[in-house]
Amino acid sequence: MSPDFTERVLDLVERIPPGQVLSYGLIAEILQDGGPRQVGRVMALEGAAVPWWRVVRMDGSLPASHAIDAQAHYRDEGTPMRANGSAVDMREALWRFER
Repeated sequence: MSPDFTERVLDLVERIPPGQVLSYGLIAEILQDGGPRQVGRVMALEGAAVPWWRVVRMDGSLPASHAIDAQAHYRDEGTPMRANGSAVDMREALWRFER
């Protein structure tokens, strides 16, 4: 991964509005570079300094290691959740990014 790719991923994550999310794959698609795994790698290594809880899997879930910590952020930001609270409601919470 180039430093430029890392910087672009982190910059985009910082721009996701509170209460909204993007998936790893959509971030790669928006950047027209890498893929979900590469974005995930950036988030794993460098994502602590940005709102990491706004980056989820395409189904709205987070890795189990992050799910509990993310819940407080979702509550504070009013992020739409599925009825059972297990994941973000992607239809409601997806950020409609426009260039």
